[in-house]
Amino acid sequence: MGKLIDLTSRLKTLAPSQEDFSSKKTDVLSYDEQKQKMLFHERRQIKRTILTEFVSAMVVLPEKGLMKVAIYDISEEGISFDVDADQGQFKMDEEVSMRVYLNQKTYFPITIQVKHLTEEASEGVIRHGSVFLRGAATDAALQYFVRFIESVSVGLKNDDGDLMAPKIS
Repeated sequence: MGKLIDLTSRLKTLAPSQEDFSSKKTDVLSYDEQKQKMLFHERRQIKRTILTEFVSAMVVLPEKGLMKVAIYDISEEGISFDVDADQGQFKMDEEVSMRVYLNQKTYFPITIQVKHLTEEASEGVIRHGSVFLRGAATDAALQYFVRFIESVSVGLKNDDGDLMAPKIS
């Protein structure tokens, strides 16, 4: 057997005193809280893309016309959108016709079913989570649209008032 070296005396000179430990403040993370956050993220199996003010949408109110809504996010399975709280809200499981506008005049129609409602009091809106109701006419276009939005959203940038070149006469 080899020689043993006693390092006890050396470790005592290098170890900080008890005062050093008690004077330092450290944040203690709750394991349960962190675990809940991880479980919440794991539960969401479908990738969602946040769409605030990227494309516009209107919902069709029978016998009333169109009402502008703000799309919040989109996934392969559904879409969530915000309605101003003073405009009211849709009912759970209600089927709603929606128009997703690509520009001021061009849109594609989709039909959705409201699955959950959340009041966002700080924003003054009711967030409607909904699923797409499948229809042969719009399925392919909708899936391509969702993939397009997901791929484009990675590189989006905000225009902070870049200077425009003057028109040459």
